[in-house]
Amino acid sequence: MSQDRSTHGSGSSQNPRGRGSSDRRGPSNLRGGATDRPGAPGDRRGRENRDGAASTGSRRNAKGHERNRRAQHERAYSAQAPGQRRRQSDPARLAAFRALRAVTSEDAYGNLVLPGLVRELRLDRRDAAFATELGYGAMRFSGTWDAVLAECVDRPLEQLDPAVLDALRLGTHQLLAMRVPDHAALDATVGLVRGEIGQGPAGLVNAVLRKVARRSQEEWFEALEAEQPDRWRRMGIRHAHPVWEIRALRRALRANGRDPEEITALLEADNEAPRVHLVALPGLGSLEGALEAGAEPGDLVPGSAVSGGGDVHRVPGTREGVVRVQDAGSQLVARVLAAADVTEDSGRWADLCAGPGGKAALLAALAHERGAHLLANEVSEHRGELVRQSLQPVPRDAWEVRTGDAREVPGWHPGGFDRVLVDVPCTGLGALRRRPEARWRRTPSDVADLATVQRELLRAAVDATRPGGVVLYATCSPHTAETHDVLHDLLDERTDVTVLDTAHLAARAALPGALDGDRAVRHEVPGGGSSVQLWPHVHGTDAMYMVALRRTA
Repeated sequence: MSQDRSTHGSGSSQNPRGRGSSDRRGPSNLRGGATDRPGAPGDRRGRENRDGAASTGSRRNAKGHERNRRAQHERAYSAQAPGQRRRQSDPARLAAFRALRAVTSEDAYGNLVLPGLVRELRLDRRDAAFATELGYGAMRFSGTWDAVLAECVDRPLEQLDPAVLDALRLGTHQLLAMRVPDHAALDATVGLVRGEIGQGPAGLVNAVLRKVARRSQEEWFEALEAEQPDRWRRMGIRHAHPVWEIRALRRALRANGRDPEEITALLEADNEAPRVHLVALPGLGSLEGALEAGAEPGDLVPGSAVSGGGDVHRVPGTREGVVRVQDAGSQLVARVLAAADVTEDSGRWADLCAGPGGKAALLAALAHERGAHLLANEVSEHRGELVRQSLQPVPRDAWEVRTGDAREVPGWHPGGFDRVLVDVPCTGLGALRRRPEARWRRTPSDVADLATVQRELLRAAVDATRPGGVVLYATCSPHTAETHDVLHDLLDERTDVTVLDTAHLAARAALPGALDGDRAVRHEVPGGGSSVQLWPHVHGTDAMYMVALRRTA
């Protein structure tokens, strides 16, 4: 059960309906699990007694006389007015603010920078949860919050100092999407601005956020939607997705045999924090410790679990790397390639785009069980080193890492591999849950640019595979230009490949019944065979696409 982070330590859900009550907030998919904690910086009234002295640490008695004061030490006074003094920022909000600044000013990845700030600031579990919901939430909804702020600021948002705009986004997210009382959100955000930016913008931030607080989330949605005659623009406001992405995702649903009206459920799933999936490397790790610690068995692939909460790095086996965090959809990709039938298998496997190494580690462990060997290729030295680190728990004779352009692999290993995974770089539209800022960075032109690279990588993967061998093309985007179109272009230009029944392979690799009924993933490919598309709102995974091909000549 979530608790409120209020400056008085009382749950806002207990207040009567009003500006500080939780029932003015919007849909639950926007609400954070953590809220303002008692004793947050800026909380003075909650810790004062009726005489105005702090209840702990005061040097005055009930009559106002000083106690135990040493006369030889004079008190130092600030030359600033109380409202101008620099305050120490709330560490949880500070972590969220610095993460958002890194994302907007340095093009950093929120899911990489925020955990580091949580460790750097030594946040406890409750503060870490608050910082995570605030930071990721503000990143996910920045487009919608900017539309709200545009109604409350007397100038174009691009004329604001970027740091001030980020602070306003954080304040707006607390006011409209988290169970933080208005006074706490206002006070803490203004204090953050004073402490991290300066006194000058504090008045502007205070005035703007007071305007934001005059309406509830739903009232803001209705007001903004009333200005939009287009259904997709209204949906974009409410669910915080660019319109072009909504249309692309809806087309992908239809193209894969699902009801396009599932788009609402899909967008809502994109805005929820993903559950943490664990995997035990086959033959090397065990999930027994994770299950004893409260994890639940996974419902999609064998050897997986869903964390029950807490620090997953305390789960036995994680420090050694034999138990690790990995989305169940990614686990299924590796297992589908391993499940394919290959005659006269010589045990030569390859992962052409292996960074940062999660799928490669699972593949290497599966290869080791069969006496096979994995070559993991990555284009950059830095990511190649990440792959090496990821593979360390697997016996060294089961793998090697190469750094170079995957499109050059056929030149030095022509037709040499039995199984090849090509998990291509993509727009990441299927992983928006875990990459909160990504939806606002991508543009339609990115799709065309990436599709060209994807086609080249798939050709290289086929060329690197021996006749009778299997290629698995995978991407964490359901966009049809990155999935079906890439496949169809390959089939149009080559006669030496056939599409396998990938849905059947997935059913074999998954737990019994995991892909039955409404969770079915089959998409029939013209000419025979099938591809697989997973969905966050159906399978609880990233929207992974995969199709298995056999080279015939």
